[in-house]
Amino acid sequence: MNLQIRDKRAHELARRLAERDKTTMTEAVISALENELGRKAEEPSFQEQVALIVDELHRLSPGRGRDMTKDEIDEMWGHE
Repeated sequence: MNLQIRDKRAHELARRLAERDKTTMTEAVISALENELGRKAEEPSFQEQVALIVDELHRLSPGRGRDMTKDEIDEMWGHE
């Protein structure tokens, strides 16, 4: 299987990493991908992040309460 890097910036970054680590570009790309996957595994996924935000919003927002009657609304607004 071949992985061809056609993007100039990606190619340059892979080359620089390979030179720094004294390895091949293939090994540099594999290492970078493994490191990124390992880092991402420690973070919640996008869906998990959304669920956490929704849970926090539910916790912070007051309950919906109860439906008010027309008489209660009128009294609140000073109508008789």
